[in-house]
Amino acid sequence: MSNELSAFVTGRIPFLEYLEELPSTWPECSWSSLLEESGGPQGVAVLGVDLVEGFCRQGALSSPRVGEIVPTVVRILSQAYQAGVRHFLFPCDQHSPDSLEFDAYPPHCLAGTTEAELVEEIRALPFAAGFQVVPKASVSSFVATDLQERLLALPELRTLVVLGDVTDLCLYQLALTARFLANARDLPWQVVVPANAVATYDLDVPTARSLGVMPHDGDLLQALFLYHLQLNGVRIVRDLVREPRDGE
Repeated sequence: MSNELSAFVTGRIPFLEYLEELPSTWPECSWSSLLEESGGPQGVAVLGVDLVEGFCRQGALSSPRVGEIVPTVVRILSQAYQAGVRHFLFPCDQHSPDSLEFDAYPPHCLAGTTEAELVEEIRALPFAAGFQVVPKASVSSFVATDLQERLLALPELRTLVVLGDVTDLCLYQLALTARFLANARDLPWQVVVPANAVATYDLDVPTARSLGVMPHDGDLLQALFLYHLQLNGVRIVRDLVREPRDGE
């Protein structure tokens, strides 16, 4: 390591320590308090981005780290439904074979393939018939989609719960754009991200070099992008939980 690089890294140790400590400051959030803040379940929408087979289980961009959040996502979706929430929107990659995005990433989630389908556990939920899938062809859930119009058509909306993957790409773009849209249009929205229901992939430097692609430190980028969402007014919570019923 050069002297300049060593000094650069050393000078950032306090910030890296801050990033490491930040998750300990995120509280759990109960559904009862979230519903109260939102004026009831009609004021809540759950948005799950790219919770598809092509990022969780199969294909060139699938990642075990991402797949591990599926049980938590299913629990949160179930708790939301039990709490009376009925707005569930799922922006999902559905690419054409000649997608220009494949200049940056390997081909993935082609429309009409199993990679572009919601993961099996989400599709199997008994209330899945009410899910709104929003096809998208880029990292952004808002560009060239009707997601903005769908959200603006919910006049009682107060809280957007954002889940999914990957934290530093599609999840980040979704949560941050929703926050910016609310800011720009004076919408009474809060954007809430449960940290345990989002994930990104990891690709170490030696493996990336052997493949001729860019490396990706999953732990560091997870921390950095959740920090940046919070910096911009997105509410990060450790988990969304329900209070135990009597006798539990």
